[in-house]
Amino acid sequence: MMVECGCLNIQNNMSEIKLGKYKHYKGTIVEVIGVAKHSETLEEMVVYNHPDPIKGEAANTLWVRPKKMFLENVIVDGKEMSRFEFVESI
Repeated sequence: MMVECGCLNIQNNMSEIKLGKYKHYKGTIVEVIGVAKHSETLEEMVVYNHPDPIKGEAANTLWVRPKKMFLENVIVDGKEMSRFEFVESI
């Protein structure tokens, strides 16, 4: 599946990233809308919306994060957990 978003070409990589809501390990909820490629390095980037204001930005701001980082585990207080945990489809 491919979604055109202005000049941004977003491809959906369903084998690893499901479209939908995810919970960040710090508690915020984000909405993943697709996977895009960096124009210079071709690194896959997860494209997601923050429905609530965050880091001084308005609600419903689009963000990208390297897919490898999106899928990695983090260690918090000595406990290993997913950086983002799938919650539900949207």
